[in-house]
Amino acid sequence: MPTLPSFEIDLVFECLRQAVQPYPKAAMFELAEQGYDSLFEQLIACILSIRTYDEVSIRVAQRLFAKARTPAAIAQLSLLDLNNLIQKSTFADRKAVQIQAIAQQILADYNGELPADPAILSGFNGVGPKCTHLALGVALGYACISVDIHVHRVTNRWGYVQTKTPEKTLKALEAVLPQRYWIEINKLLVPFGKHICKGSQPQCRTCPLLDLCAQVGVDGS
Repeated sequence: MPTLPSFEIDLVFECLRQAVQPYPKAAMFELAEQGYDSLFEQLIACILSIRTYDEVSIRVAQRLFAKARTPAAIAQLSLLDLNNLIQKSTFADRKAVQIQAIAQQILADYNGELPADPAILSGFNGVGPKCTHLALGVALGYACISVDIHVHRVTNRWGYVQTKTPEKTLKALEAVLPQRYWIEINKLLVPFGKHICKGSQPQCRTCPLLDLCAQVGVDGS
């Protein structure tokens, strides 16, 4: 199915900005506004957010960064202390090992400064394209799209892309989405997908994008 010719992406983003104003911001963007906006902090916060609710991952990141905000500071923590600090994050034991190893590698290989290189970030254990792109986009304004379950689901419901996996959604969006929206799409679609265009029982009747949306896969569409 081709992209709907009536899908006006500029209008969509105007509507999205208004629609998500009442809701909490996506975790990474909220943390950046609180001052946790370095590339390293954003990368670690994204790892903490994996399979963890935003409201929980924000508090976990705040707790960790209150003790250690740099590779050097985190590398000085024992694995037990690090684990205790992030315990409320899902898979905390595994993430503690990953975070410690990343901090140590940055110290050993890059003199304690995380390079702004997608290949380096995605080469760390536990870091995939979503975290790589999100950290670079939020921290440094790099034009890259971060596709999570919300971005994948919502853009397919719109009929803007027609894909089966987040990885394929990333490639499809890179081909059709204007670059000026590459960072903002995650910022907007996380709260939009959580509170309006939900995985089940989407709020279609009150959705400001209803007239633009193909409602692909929505029961009763």
